Amino acid sequence: MEILKRNSLIEGGFAGLKEHRLVKDPKVFGAPEKDDGSWSGLGNFVYLADARFMPHGETRMHSHHEMDVISVLVEGRIAHQGSLEHGKDLTRNDVQVQRAGSEGFSHNEINPDETWNRTIQLWALPEVAGQAANYKVYKPVTGELTRIYGGEFNNATDFPAKTKIDVALLNDGQQIEVDEPFLAYITRGKGMANNEAVENGDLIRGSSLKFKARDDVQLIVIHAG
Repeated sequence: MEILKRNSLIEGGFAGLKEHRLVKDPKVFGAPEKDDGSWSGLGNFVYLADARFMPHGETRMHSHHEMDVISVLVEGRIAHQGSLEHGKDLTRNDVQVQRAGSEGFSHNEINPDETWNRTIQLWALPEVAGQAANYKVYKPVTGELTRIYGGEFNNATDFPAKTKIDVALLNDGQQIEVDEPFLAYITRGKGMANNEAVENGDLIRGSSLKFKARDDVQLIVIHAG
């Protein structure tokens, strides 16, 4: 098992955000000219940024094509603007999934408050090109892994894919297990991952995961069989 510490990376940013980019996969970003410390992704998962929105900061309106864009709200609120579900705002722990497909979408995410907020942005390449744009907001259930992306190709799956993304909200003492290669990012709290202490801002990768919370935890897990 390996651990990447967020604060070991240089914080960058754009527009009204400050962010650490922990995953930048060569499939999207190309071979880096120099090692910035970020990791490659897993399966079709290609990007992870831990972002802090300044008070009233925003991403500014921009567009995506053939990319699935997932936002996990850690703290604060987000006012969502764009071509998909304009005005659909997010609160703490909400997860927003936007599929660009071939038609694409434009969006601007805004911090409406006078305090800093925090959101995690994830990108995944769709396995099938040319799909219709789509949008959904999930509210993870405490005590379990809530699937927000990927899974079997059937009518019960919103965004089917072999690469799966789950979000866990865990209370002290609760546990989850993943029995396949994974990346996991702790965005709140601390715990034990395969008997090793981990905390907020740690990105973990390995062949399987047994995680036990030692605090109130928000955890993002990317895995692929």
